[in-house]
Amino acid sequence: MKRWAVLVVALYLLILSTLTIPLVVGAFYPTVTVTMPKDMHDLMDTIGVWQYWVFLGVMTAAQAVMLVVPVDLSIGRPASRRSVLWTVLASGLMMGVLGAGAAFSIDEFFRRDKAGRGIVAALPWAILLVVWAVWSLAFYRASRGAAAMDVVTRQCRSLLKGSILELLIAVPTHIVARARDYCCAGFYTFLGIVFGVAVMLFSFGPGVFFLFMARWKRVHPQSGGLG
Repeated sequence: MKRWAVLVVALYLLILSTLTIPLVVGAFYPTVTVTMPKDMHDLMDTIGVWQYWVFLGVMTAAQAVMLVVPVDLSIGRPASRRSVLWTVLASGLMMGVLGAGAAFSIDEFFRRDKAGRGIVAALPWAILLVVWAVWSLAFYRASRGAAAMDVVTRQCRSLLKGSILELLIAVPTHIVARARDYCCAGFYTFLGIVFGVAVMLFSFGPGVFFLFMARWKRVHPQSGGLG
């Protein structure tokens, strides 16, 4: 089953990286297109920045953490409190990412071209840390006395609902921001969309893993589900 977990994590990373250019073009069309050499060159420069790779690395690592409990259960190993705690921290972090995305979007909606500047620019990151702590505590309290798989399922369900709510903020504010006339209009609302989409895909990870596991059991019924 560890191989299937690695496959799910790799699939998540592949989807995130593959969606990068279509998401940028879709969010900033017709200003940015894939038919203009200069636009493609700018897109490649954007993908080359270290922040992009840090984001991919953090999201991928968190996805791997979320599969620790499902892997243990799939091979008949009882999930330890430590492994459950790791999923709690990963889910709390994703809630923090959603909070930061919503804060970025609202910041640009109200402050226009001043978004990301001044002391207010630190607010989304502060919100990320606070929301991370609050939701980690909430997930931890909810995990007491609950089955490990139920804990992960509830976390993924909460993340899916949270990502939908965050996108309901990010998408309309992005549309409004793109209609305004100032430099880099829609950049911070675009970050909100990116965070929402990334967490939404993240929430499907354990479910995808169990689809792989169910397929393995059907193909190898004598293996007991081990891979």
